[in-house]
Amino acid sequence: MESDTKVGPVRVLVTGGSGLLGKAIEHVVMNEGLKREGEEWIFLSSKDADLVDLKQTRDVFEKYRPTHVIHLAAKVGGLFQHMKENLHFLRDNLRINDNLLQTAHEMDVVKVVSCLSSCIFPDKTTYPIDETMIHNGPPHDSNFGYSYAKRMIDVQNRGYFQQHGRHYTAAIPTNVVGPYDNFNIENGHVLSALINRTHKAKGEINKYDNFHTSLLICVSYQDVGRLLVWVLREYEEIEPIILSGEYSAVVNIKSLLDPYHQYDTSLSDGQLRKTASNAKLRRYRPDFNFTPVKEAIKLTCDWFLANYDIARK
Repeated sequence: MESDTKVGPVRVLVTGGSGLLGKAIEHVVMNEGLKREGEEWIFLSSKDADLVDLKQTRDVFEKYRPTHVIHLAAKVGGLFQHMKENLHFLRDNLRINDNLLQTAHEMDVVKVVSCLSSCIFPDKTTYPIDETMIHNGPPHDSNFGYSYAKRMIDVQNRGYFQQHGRHYTAAIPTNVVGPYDNFNIENGHVLSALINRTHKAKGEINKYDNFHTSLLICVSYQDVGRLLVWVLREYEEIEPIILSGEYSAVVNIKSLLDPYHQYDTSLSDGQLRKTASNAKLRRYRPDFNFTPVKEAIKLTCDWFLANYDIARK
């Protein structure tokens, strides 16, 4: 077993630093006082390195020499893009994750926290889902490529711990809503895409073709940013942890947006439920206060309107 003890300054590398969760971490670290004395935080985007390429991955690690990594980077898309390109999502994400974790190991990174997704859970399951159920059956067929690639991070984390003593773990945020998300109508996350579509409709009835019955738990991007920093500093398990609000806060997407939309129910809804248990998180953080769903959505809408010209849409 190789020691993961390291002394000296803490240098945290955040991959996917220009996306929703990367910006959330940057906000809470830089603006909410979570940055500790002596820490250095580096937020990477795809412009800094293409992590699908092993050489570029190694080069960026050589440049910054991180002691800790929060790994958010991934090839992501909306429901219909996943349905069309499952193989691409599988291959690219397998490469990204393997390049990142192996390079971190070779360069003696103390801790890596990777970000998984609630879509990795089995399609046919009981609710609420929890951390023990990740590998209990196939994911939803619409995004099996992305889901299996993300599941393999959990497998690799256990392998790096068993064989090398590495403290590499993962967090599983549920449906995050906030500024800097992808608001693209076809390829964005569902709530952000619906915010954009509703804005374009401007009060007119707007036909939308899926997600009319989906149930989910929304979590504010700031809450997830705070919790990811906590996982990096305090969470000692190799097994993943779900970062979710309360199960009682389940939201039906249709209820958020009617009467502005009509629905074509003949098309795919994707996975109808992603309601997750936060019992494990509550054992660690019983007093953590989650932002109310309506407040999180309002914050996102306000940011989208104020930053319409630069928002990803």
